[in-house]
This record gives sequence, structure tokens and C-alpha cells, in this order.
Amino acid sequence: MFSSPDHDSIMILVAAPSLLLLYFLIKTLKERLFPDPQLPPGSLGWPLLGETLQFLPTRRTPKPERFVSDRMKKYNPQVFKTSLFGETVAVFCGPAGNKFLFHNENKLVNLWWPTSVKKLMKSSLSNVVGDDAKRMRKMLLTSLDRDALKRYIDRMDLVAQNHIRTHWEGKEELKLHPTINLYTFELSCRLFASIDDPTHISKLAHHFDIFLKGVIHFPIYIPGTPFYRASKAADAIKEELRSIARQRREALDKKMESHRKDLLSHLLVTTDASGKLLSESEIVDNMLMLLFASHDTTTSAITCVMKYLAELPEVYEMVLREQLDIAKSKEEGELLKWEDIQRMRYSCNVVSEVLRMIPPIRGTFRKALVDFTYAGYKIPKGWKLYWSPDSTTKDPAYFPNPEEFDPSRYEGAGPAPYTFVPFGGGGRVCIGNEYSRPQILVFMHNIVKRFKWELLIPDEKVTYDPMPAPSHGLPIRIQPHQSSA
Repeated sequence: MFSSPDHDSIMILVAAPSLLLLYFLIKTLKERLFPDPQLPPGSLGWPLLGETLQFLPTRRTPKPERFVSDRMKKYNPQVFKTSLFGETVAVFCGPAGNKFLFHNENKLVNLWWPTSVKKLMKSSLSNVVGDDAKRMRKMLLTSLDRDALKRYIDRMDLVAQNHIRTHWEGKEELKLHPTINLYTFELSCRLFASIDDPTHISKLAHHFDIFLKGVIHFPIYIPGTPFYRASKAADAIKEELRSIARQRREALDKKMESHRKDLLSHLLVTTDASGKLLSESEIVDNMLMLLFASHDTTTSAITCVMKYLAELPEVYEMVLREQLDIAKSKEEGELLKWEDIQRMRYSCNVVSEVLRMIPPIRGTFRKALVDFTYAGYKIPKGWKLYWSPDSTTKDPAYFPNPEEFDPSRYEGAGPAPYTFVPFGGGGRVCIGNEYSRPQILVFMHNIVKRFKWELLIPDEKVTYDPMPAPSHGLPIRIQPHQSSA
């Protein structure tokens, strides 16, 4: 007897998925039981899950760097393999690994993010590569480069002063992390899109907090999961930004208002070298990405700076002395200028040491564009690559007594190249890098000359989710100086 065509089709439909599953299982077991010695040493963990369940929880421990440092010791201090978010990953370590990844962008490697980030920030700079990435980055950086920052300093100072009057003065205690979060988000909204309405800012901030908790997570779009909640929050944020962008474009087209000096107006009217404007979706997704890249890392950094200043009174006194000298050189009511930021040398070193002790990011991903060899091991095309500041910042070979807080490390020539990279490096250095440091210093200037503070939970832990944050919000007791400058 001969089978019918319909019967054969059904058999093929049934057999194909089974054969694919069998191939996947054989391949997965072979990779784990009989690893190729030409590939970096390491562990791929469980099928599908890999070591993701070991990677994610370490962010919530007092020593999140241990995921990388333990495997450097166990497998190889230069490169090891793991499996994260369903992808085989080579982790590049040490200054040589940092240099290799930073300087081979668009040659051997390209930026890569987990699927959750790609889905939430679809057409932003974080998801484009090659010439498109260069074009987009150039357009964005025009409003975030040093020349633009010089124009922002007085506005940063005004926002900081208004924030302190509203949320600090007259209070004896407050939770530092959520309070700083209000300040940094408000500043980003004002500088990037001229959003001034406190109710509007508060609404966006609520959505953004939900977004952050699921932006780097398993991309499971089921009600109740972190990614589902983050997706809904991202949609709400984008809708708000889209509405603002359309109103602004209409006003600009009708010449109802002059060109504002904020990032949104810049992106609406600026063309690339070929005369092409960014699309509405590109503008909205990049605004979301910049809010993500700028405000949350800065919130973490300012919170951690203030934590260390409370714990180290001698460091606080030196910062206070420097900031009072700057305040005394100003006329009454005169706002800070770029030149004042350049005078904050000791304060800047304190910020750098805080970023070393508690990096604002745990690392980022790349993707191998071709097969290549590194440290004697083959890195196959398509593998994902990961770097982390953890592989150098706590290494006593580069930072003697790494657990000690020592701002003098940054005097003179400072740390060795590629050992201190809290914001990454090369063509893919964090776009908020230049923006965050003056923002931190402006806030330090305004807060230390007005207050001293003490921690109400002295041993409170700082964990990552995904940025560093105190587990209880860092409650503090504040005391105004007898004569605030």
C-alpha cells in the first residue's frame, strides 16, 4: 500500500519539530559533555537556562563581582565561556580584554543586547550597528558633548537648588535613593525635552521605575512577568514622548516657538550628512534609551557618593572645603559655570573612586562578527561577548588594597589604561558618560555646602536591579549647617 500525500505531509509536520528538538538536545549535550578544547574553558550550565540563574542573583549580593572573579580564578583570567539568556557567551577579562573589545567595534565585534532590551528600545542606538550606529550616535552626541554640557551647567545648578528647597529643607529624615531618583529624572526630563510640569514628570517616573525592573530579563510576555510589566510601561512612556514630539514638531513647523535648546528639538530638526531626518520612532526610542542611560546610572552614583561621604567624615570635610572655596568665589545668586566644575578636582576624584567601588553598570554585551582567536582560544562567529568592570576594578594588581576608599588613586597619571572603565570605552562608551559626571558634581556642590547627614542603617547593603541601589532606600538623618552657603 502507498501512503497518501496528506498522510506524508502530516508525518513531515510531526517529525520536523521532533528532529529539530533531537538535534538541539544532542548538540547541547555534546557542548557540555565533550567541550571543544579550542574554545575558552568554562561552563555552559543547564540547557536553555545556562548560568543565567547564577548570574542574575549575584547582582543582589554584597559582592556582585564574584560571578566574574570566581570564574576567572577557576577557568582562565583572560577569557572564559558561559551561557546567559539562552546565548553562549565569552567573557573577556582584564585590561587586555577591555582594550580588545573597545577597539574592534565594527571590525570583529558589534554591540549586542539581550532580546528584552532589543524589544523595548527597538530603533534606538542600542540596537543599530555599523554606519547606522555612527550616524545616529553623531546626531545624539551633538546635544551631549562637552560644548553642549557647558551650556547645561547653570540649568543643572538651578534644578539642584529647586530640588533641595522642595525635598530637603525643613526635613530631619528622608530616604536618599528615591529622593535622588526624583532629582535626576526631573533634570533629564527638563534638559532633554523641556518637560517642566511636576505631575507630568512624576507620571513618567512611575512608568520608568517599572520599566527598569524588566529591561534586562527573560523576554517572557505573559501578564505578571517583569518583562510584560516593563513592556507595558515602555509603551506608556513612548506614547507620552510621542505626543510631546508631535506637539513640538507642529509648533516648530508653524513657527509658533523658536528652536529650544534641548535634545528633543535638536533631534526633530537636525539632519544627517545625507540630509535625512530621524523618524518619529527613532526619536522616541532614543529618548527612552537616553533616559535609561542618563538618569538611573547617575541616581546610583550620587546615592553611593553620599553613602561614602557619610561613612568617611575626613573625605566629606575635604569635599566641603573645596566646594566652599568655589562658593566663596561666586557673587550672591551667581550660578555655577563650566570653569567651576573644572576646579572640583578632589570631588571629581571622590566620584571616580565611588565608581570604582560600586560601578554604575555591571557590563555590556558584544557579538562576534567573524571567527577570531583571542588569548589562544577560538571565538566562533555569532557567539556573544561580555565585558565587565569587575575584572579589573577590584584586582590588587591594578588597584592596591582594592577594598580601601582612596581618591588619591586618580592623581597624576591615574590608573593604568583600560583598568578603570566604569562606563565602557571605545566607540560604544556609554552615551551618558560625559553628562553624568558634571551632574553629580553640581549636586555635590549644592548638598555638602548646606547639609551634613548620617546613615540610619549603617550596614545597609547595595545590590543591583539592574543598577546599584541600597536595599532599603538609604534612609538618612540630615542636619543643616549653621550658615548655609
